[in-house]
Amino acid sequence: MDGQARTTPTYDRTVEDLGNIVELGHVNVTVPDQRLATIFYVSGLGLTRDPYLMTGLENMWINVGRAQFHLPSRPPQVVRGTTGLVISDPEALLARLARVRQDLAETKFGFRETDDGVETTCPWGNRIRCHAPDAARFGRLILGMPYVECDIPQGTSLPAIARFYREILGGIAGTAKDARGAYAWAVLGDGNRILFRETAGPLPAYDGHHIQITLADFSGPHGKLLARGLVTEESDQHQYRFKDIVDVETNQVLFTIEHEVRSMRHPLFARQLVNRNPAQTNRAYAPEWDALRWAMPAS
Repeated sequence: MDGQARTTPTYDRTVEDLGNIVELGHVNVTVPDQRLATIFYVSGLGLTRDPYLMTGLENMWINVGRAQFHLPSRPPQVVRGTTGLVISDPEALLARLARVRQDLAETKFGFRETDDGVETTCPWGNRIRCHAPDAARFGRLILGMPYVECDIPQGTSLPAIARFYREILGGIAGTAKDARGAYAWAVLGDGNRILFRETAGPLPAYDGHHIQITLADFSGPHGKLLARGLVTEESDQHQYRFKDIVDVETNQVLFTIEHEVRSMRHPLFARQLVNRNPAQTNRAYAPEWDALRWAMPAS
């Protein structure tokens, strides 16, 4: 010993907690044209079509790090809000989006650069906000889906939404305020959240789009939802669904967005997804750089 006192390091252990909701698995919106979906999600955003599942024309799964977009072929659905992505190399993203502009000219497609990244709209009106990797905001994520942000009617109780996720689903949830105003949030696994912000504009009717989450305690929330009459589908042994987020005190509906709820025993839980490097081309090819990892190395 050199005579100096040895200090014991201290840590904020709460930042390691996930709560009961351990995964945001996918966002599902139906699309009427798989060709246009490929142009936008694969050629424009630079994402990867799942090479193993849903490879026909009836559905398309698009990999985004550890999450996915699911795009079944039916009349279009539009999320009432914004899906947030982390995509490295914003300049390359802007160039890809510019290249697909002509092919998507007769659609609702658009994009613009903002102080917070690149905002783009799919051919049917889904809003996607793309951010550059930022360790302070998104941890080690360099490709992924860190949040889904829902637009909710003015006057909706943000604390009541957070309470639903805590008391019914067993999640970690709360309210906060930033430069854009107050919002409710709930943790959806490692580095992922669902957010709720009030909007002054009119909201379209709910059209059936959904998000998929995975729970560690699968049966407990099922019992609470069932007792309130909120379970809308008993899918199979590993999955059920509900649509309404309600006030825990009154059971009054606060907002509607379908949740596809899976257990950790679901065969697709934590499935390893293939993500390609969109910078690779046949004319500028770098051997051994075909794959793209979703996380930056530990510092």
